[in-house]
Amino acid sequence: MPPAKPPARRVTLRDVATRLGVSAATVSNAYNRPDQLSPELRERVLRAARELGYSGPDPLARSLRRGRTGVIGVVYGSALSSAFVDPAASLFLGGVARAVQEKGLNLLLLAGHQEAAPGPVATASVDGLILYATPAASSALAAARARHLPTVLVDQAPQEGFPLIGIEDESGAAEAARHLLALGHRELGVLGLPMGQESAPHAHIRARLNGYRAALTGTTARLYLRESPDNSPESGERLAHTLLTALPQITALLCMSDVLAQGALRAAAALGLRVPADLSVVGYDDIPSSAALNLTTVWQPTGEKGLEAGRALLALLRGDTPGSRLLPTRLVVRGTAAQRAGQGRGG
Repeated sequence: MPPAKPPARRVTLRDVATRLGVSAATVSNAYNRPDQLSPELRERVLRAARELGYSGPDPLARSLRRGRTGVIGVVYGSALSSAFVDPAASLFLGGVARAVQEKGLNLLLLAGHQEAAPGPVATASVDGLILYATPAASSALAAARARHLPTVLVDQAPQEGFPLIGIEDESGAAEAARHLLALGHRELGVLGLPMGQESAPHAHIRARLNGYRAALTGTTARLYLRESPDNSPESGERLAHTLLTALPQITALLCMSDVLAQGALRAAAALGLRVPADLSVVGYDDIPSSAALNLTTVWQPTGEKGLEAGRALLALLRGDTPGSRLLPTRLVVRGTAAQRAGQGRGG
């Protein structure tokens, strides 16, 4: 067997410079500072590079020289796959993208719910981080602290040294519950998003539950909580079906997301319940499809939240100190909640 040929040597920037009889700095400028060359000279450089098979400066080496990668990491607190199907997550990421793309930066989506060391946050080549709905005790937050990276928190508990962008979760949830109380409902089911660990719950989800409970303080109303394993219509449907079957006295459902509310509407239909005549349903988020479903829900500025998070991180990268912001919510009354009729479905 003939000996294997050694791998071909990688063509370098200096090879292009030698071919043209120019300096290495001239070739570098053709890629990194084209305004420093005439259009004719730059075209000669690029043509010679193509002929030699030179693909341009190594991006990793370039980022090391500059001390910047041009990449922002968004740490997602749930399974990465859900970021592509959860409309609220998509709106948020779109808002972040609008902010950073104006500065020529890119986004890298990182898993934040995995606790295995060292974890993606500890090793990702990024200039800064946006931690989206990650628990306070997560390894992602600890890694961000250890690396001293510019970091913005979104939808979680405040942490010293980090700007926080969020919404008024508790007041929005309280307004939803008060709306049902005003309609005469006293037996309320809650389809909850995953709360996280007891020692480190998801702060924004806990805030919504606190809002529901606060609205019921001083009333005779009762709340029946069931926690969903994830934020999907399928889980919402299963959870609502189980809850409504086991507790027929429930006349209204408070859903911590519109996605769960969509599942609740399916469960009601499967059980032969008319919405809102037999069962009232209120969601949270006001995602684009909710208007078509005529869903009463709590609106939050999801896209603006992403935009504000991106802007806050850009400010940190400039060396500024942005403040924290809580954006307002509001109840959007549509057609899935109505006056309670009779004594409830079971009576």
